[in-house]
Amino acid sequence: MNKTDKTLKILMDSNLYSRYSGLLSLSNISLLLIDPNGDILLEFNPSPEFCKVICQECETRLCSDYISRLKPGKGERFVCRYGLENIVLPIHIDNQAIGYVIGAQVFSTDSEYQKYLIDIMAIATEKKLEPEFIAKSISTIKTIEENKIEIHEQLCNHIAKNICYDFSESINNTDKAIARLSIEKEMLEKKIIDLEAKNMSLVINPHFLFNTLNSIARIAYFEKSHTTEELIYCLSDLLRYNLKQDDELHTIGSEVDNIEKYLYIQKIRFKNRLEYEIDIAEHIKPHRIPNMIIQPIVENALIHGITPKRDGGKVKICAEKYKNNITISVIDNGNGFPKAVLQSLQQPESKLGIGFRSTDKRLKRYFGDEYGLTIVKSDYSGSTVTISIPTKPNARR
Repeated sequence: MNKTDKTLKILMDSNLYSRYSGLLSLSNISLLLIDPNGDILLEFNPSPEFCKVICQECETRLCSDYISRLKPGKGERFVCRYGLENIVLPIHIDNQAIGYVIGAQVFSTDSEYQKYLIDIMAIATEKKLEPEFIAKSISTIKTIEENKIEIHEQLCNHIAKNICYDFSESINNTDKAIARLSIEKEMLEKKIIDLEAKNMSLVINPHFLFNTLNSIARIAYFEKSHTTEELIYCLSDLLRYNLKQDDELHTIGSEVDNIEKYLYIQKIRFKNRLEYEIDIAEHIKPHRIPNMIIQPIVENALIHGITPKRDGGKVKICAEKYKNNITISVIDNGNGFPKAVLQSLQQPESKLGIGFRSTDKRLKRYFGDEYGLTIVKSDYSGSTVTISIPTKPNARR
């Protein structure tokens, strides 16, 4: 084993993931560390299941589209044969690429149409897989706005440069931990955090908005009814609430009202494929919680749990107060979390998935480490996610 390989192994054995966990919690797009041959060393954020099962040569090795672009020099952004946006950034030591940071593996809003051009039957025949499995894996590939892909590229570039610095320190036999962040890191982290603060409320998937508007348009075309009026009012209130530029504590009641509007619109879309129930006692509603904490969990239950089921399912939101604590539960009878998410949950350094970890982090920031988000269960009978908060918070912002 040469010196570079030894350094790489030492760095991998260190707390590399935890060093960047603060930044990683701001993005749920894939981000991986690989060696010069295309073998996966560490998944900061996991790749989509489609990329892992359909495209990669094996579980620990990248697809041929990536491997063909592993060249020393400047990084690049490219579109793979299936239309996904990808990022490749080399980690250089003495003009030698000792590894790469890669990421994205998403559709842009401009290229999303290519999702529907993928030949599912041809892939099923080639890979000897069920077409339904392939269709489901394609449906879970994210579509991301261009500006967010650019921010993610900056994050990847920052991590690549700092890993390069770590390597240099290790090669020079420097064992002491890095005591400070570079100016570039501080500026980038501030930029991303500022962006997150401004857009903290914009967590509704834009495709939901597009689908909703289409639903309203169809209804308006065929009938001039009270239903149309209610949909428009609900959407207006939903957007107004989500666009509030703050990160303050809101009442549980206002959060639930917002979620009820969201579920009402989804019910119009999915009709009898979606049932929902909200059971929050009046004495619980005045208590306060960070804004937009519950809604993303409900949306996750709908997207990953209910939507993939042919017959749909039910989402239930309930809460109970015990002594000085309140527990809010989001329960669905869907398919459970995707395999990639469950795998990430099983990793010791990633107790929660990226999106959930961000939510958990916000709750702990307000209320303390004993509170937060817990995935109680997730299997083929459904998922249960709970939020615990104190009845009398002593906000720690």
